[in-house]
Amino acid sequence: MNVMIRQLGESDFEAYVAMRRASLLDAPLALTASPEDDFHAGSVERLREQLKLAPDWAIFGAFVPHLSGSVGLMRDRHVKRSHIAFLWGMYVAHAERGSGLARRLLDAAVLHARSLNGVSAIQLSVSSAAPEARRLYERAGFELWGTEPDALRYQGVSVTENHMALRL
Repeated sequence: MNVMIRQLGESDFEAYVAMRRASLLDAPLALTASPEDDFHAGSVERLREQLKLAPDWAIFGAFVPHLSGSVGLMRDRHVKRSHIAFLWGMYVAHAERGSGLARRLLDAAVLHARSLNGVSAIQLSVSSAAPEARRLYERAGFELWGTEPDALRYQGVSVTENHMALRL
């Protein structure tokens, strides 16, 4: 399988917005955002605005050859927390699951975080509805530092968010 992992640019945004919307519909309890309130990635215009924050904000895509997975990374905007980057929005299309794309996306995001001056940790939240994702993060060295019961609710179902961190 020929796969390219790279940071998304403006020419990728339409494909990303479509995939992001599909991910929110496909896995409503695995991701915090909903199609109605997806601030960071809900439209091409918002993505253009976020892109201005690079390199402290980035989305990485997996192309097989079309966009089949993605993950975002953003540095905390507060001066006192600027040593922390947040991983968000990990998603791999069903057809590509189990192929190693998620790990390759995660590796690209971690490598990028390591390149950001002063960043010493990556944090993330992973839903109890996504046990495969939690195992991926644990294998990559992320450690659980807290849990938030009843963090997300959708159609009468409640899930816990597991908060994890990787020291760089």
